[in-house]
Amino acid sequence: MMTEAAFLVLTALVDEPRHGYGIVREVETLSAGRVRLKVGTLYGVLDRLAADELVTLDREEVQQGRLRRYYRLTDSGATALEAEAVRLAENIRAATDRLSARHRRAITAGGAA
Repeated sequence: MMTEAAFLVLTALVDEPRHGYGIVREVETLSAGRVRLKVGTLYGVLDRLAADELVTLDREEVQQGRLRRYYRLTDSGATALEAEAVRLAENIRAATDRLSARHRRAITAGGAA
């Protein structure tokens, strides 16, 4: 199981390497503005993901006098992300099934009254 922040960071890196600010913006887009990573949080997540070999440094570039580090998803990262997506989908399916059954019971009970 991974944190939501880690899940979103990995998802942000699926299509291309990104630098820190690019990751922050992509996570905000993916979450429809619900998740806004602070820089300290982002780099903590990236450090953990790198230590677990789920992301790696792709390249470094100097732009406007500042060093930008670009990170990319590793094959292990893609595998871990896929496993987490499957786990979350199974949890959603279980919750949805139970809520549907609850709704059906409520309709039946309401109709009998």
